[in-house]
Amino acid sequence: MLNSSGKKMSSEKKKQPANNNNIVSINSKLPPQNLEAEQAILASILIDNHALNTCLEHITSDDFYKEAHKIIFKAMLDLSEKNEPTDLVTLNSALEKNGIINKIGGSAYLSHLVDAIPTSANVASYAKIVRERSILRSLVSVGTEIVSECYANTSDVNEVLDMAESNIFSITEKKSGEGFSPLKDLVKTSYKNLETLYENQSSITGVRTGFTDLDKMTAGLQPADLIIIAGRPSMGKTAFVLNLVENAAKLDDAKVAVFSLEMSKDSLVTRMLTSQARIDSMKVRTGDVQESDWSKLLQAAEGLSNMKVFIDDQPAQTSLDVRAKCRRLAKEMKGLDLIVIDYLQLMRGATKTQSREQEISEISRSLKALAKELNCPVIALSQLNRSLESRVNKRPMMSDLRESGAIEQDADIIAFIYRDVVYDPETPDKNVAEIIIGKQRNGSIGTCRLSFLNQFVRFEDLAFDPEYEFESVPNEDTIVSDSGPEIEPEDVIF
Repeated sequence: MLNSSGKKMSSEKKKQPANNNNIVSINSKLPPQNLEAEQAILASILIDNHALNTCLEHITSDDFYKEAHKIIFKAMLDLSEKNEPTDLVTLNSALEKNGIINKIGGSAYLSHLVDAIPTSANVASYAKIVRERSILRSLVSVGTEIVSECYANTSDVNEVLDMAESNIFSITEKKSGEGFSPLKDLVKTSYKNLETLYENQSSITGVRTGFTDLDKMTAGLQPADLIIIAGRPSMGKTAFVLNLVENAAKLDDAKVAVFSLEMSKDSLVTRMLTSQARIDSMKVRTGDVQESDWSKLLQAAEGLSNMKVFIDDQPAQTSLDVRAKCRRLAKEMKGLDLIVIDYLQLMRGATKTQSREQEISEISRSLKALAKELNCPVIALSQLNRSLESRVNKRPMMSDLRESGAIEQDADIIAFIYRDVVYDPETPDKNVAEIIIGKQRNGSIGTCRLSFLNQFVRFEDLAFDPEYEFESVPNEDTIVSDSGPEIEPEDVIF
């Protein structure tokens, strides 16, 4: 290929990263910007120093297009942090002291800024304009990089897709939130919600799990909650959450997204079919299905087909992958009611970190942010540390969570699944599973008991027993230790 001077260009030219403020498009257009709005922001701050606080709710120095404006805004921030006034004299002095006054066009340019606007009243509008132009430049920059990658044709197409999606959604993550809301408006909204609850007279305000005692304890799975369900292998974590998904889809017509990072779609659906049909799963796996079983399977298949459940079995997904897919599905379905991830430790962080614990921390925060963004509960299954196997009482506690620090902090509910028969085949509670609520941000903690039908790999309510009612204790700092019935602060529940 020849350049404009007729010289051959190197095909091995090193790729340069796209620059927000130095973008050459196909039509050689100037990148999106509004220098007048940038000048108006700086002038507003010179007129009224309090305008800087308003600006910081919308923009940073990187949102300015003109380099001189970035430098001036940073100098204003430095003065503000030092509790010094920002005017022509102090600003000029700060820029001279740092030897950068000439980079902005000298003192004359500062004097010119003061005349840009007569008042600082509209500074928020100016800041929004500058922010919007900055986002557009970022999109152009990412678009240019995507086009470059596509033409280079040196990367796997899936890597290019992942890069494109990640970069675009990273721009959306930088958008400012809504900021403060007046208590007056919040009270009105909350009061209306309370009126609705009173009129409905229902103890279940969230998505129903289909397990009576669990729904009593949680009032259903609440919007924006991150729910961790943890257990050791063979406790039935996947079976439990699949039964929960079926119940939510059947009882509440819930729209559910399921990410299976361990099992394939076919394996999951087969398990759901045999569980719904109440057919021995081992017989199905070996092909030993009786003639009478087919009608049950057909009925189960019809029921599952009517459910709004969507399964993704791509392994080793990043938190960004999950968020991007959920956003698209939520847009397509006009909202989601529940998101399930099986399981958390099989996910990858969106960025490289120094330790696995930091990576899990990033994933945990991302899932909580996803729950808030889509306003639906997110369930993430989690592993437990092997160390609990050495204890006499093997019921899980909070410290058993693998890479537990961030998970404990971010989760609204943490539940453990425990089946005594896994450790003691002679236990009288062979078909009993305990769902131990170890943390509930807005409710009580305690234990509810379910029936586990091993041959069907299915959880159900225990048969009614008038002497049994789920155990519940106030959500306080005092919790039961694993060593026995003694109650010790700062220990775990159970």
